[in-house]
Amino acid sequence: MEFLLRDDAPFTREQWEKIDSALINSARQVLVGRRFIKIYGPLGAGVQSINIDDFGTVEPGNADFLGDADDRPVKTVGRRFVEIPMVYKDLQLSWRDLEKSRQLGLPLELSPVAGAAAICAEKEDKLIFLGDTSQGYEGLLTATGVQTIAKSDWREGENAFRDIAKGIESLIAKGYLGKFVLTVSPNLYMQLQRIQPGTGLLELDRVRSLVNGNLYQSAVLGSDKAVLVCAEPQNIDLVIGQDMVAAYLGSEKLNHSLRILETILLRIKRKEAIVVFQ
Repeated sequence: MEFLLRDDAPFTREQWEKIDSALINSARQVLVGRRFIKIYGPLGAGVQSINIDDFGTVEPGNADFLGDADDRPVKTVGRRFVEIPMVYKDLQLSWRDLEKSRQLGLPLELSPVAGAAAICAEKEDKLIFLGDTSQGYEGLLTATGVQTIAKSDWREGENAFRDIAKGIESLIAKGYLGKFVLTVSPNLYMQLQRIQPGTGLLELDRVRSLVNGNLYQSAVLGSDKAVLVCAEPQNIDLVIGQDMVAAYLGSEKLNHSLRILETILLRIKRKEAIVVFQ
């Protein structure tokens, strides 16, 4: 990957490995969307757009003896191409820290790398869950055409359990089966940390059982938000051109500038596979 300009940097191979490790470890602590969305790629940094297909209305299958009944096949009825955005954050490593590492054999200070990677990871999740209306990108909570359910007060009774059960029932009724995933705001996650009267169970555990353990919290949702999705790849996937990586930008006043970057896009193929609790 010559575009990363790593050969121009004054870092040893071992130091680049440490940079990559710090980047990956920091991003993994933040990322939520990637824990349940199937990845499509990586396709390469040069891939700038991807198709999103519309399958129209899918009819039920037929059953007869000769198999000669008229049948409408599942096929693409519309296709549009969407640009894959780049997520990035720049950082600087001090030349004095680099010299200290070289002279004394001490580890290079990589806190700026970890911090920039965490910022990129948070931005990735914001694109996945919230989209970016200014750029024309839809997220799980902001896409038009998704199913919506009025959220009850999850601090009372078994409202949370009933809401999620209702959402799953709605997905199944429309033919969406497979991996159900629930992502909630941190304050809703805390509201589930209570014993449900008469059961001896946390409301959190009851809700988690409905989605086979696929329950996550994410700060990017803000407050009082929840989204349930049938996270099969025929419904949604995460397109990755270039996975998160560090590139060398050059030196300025002896200090060394790097950029953490990735190119990613949430591809929503079947919007009714998403239930937003409002």
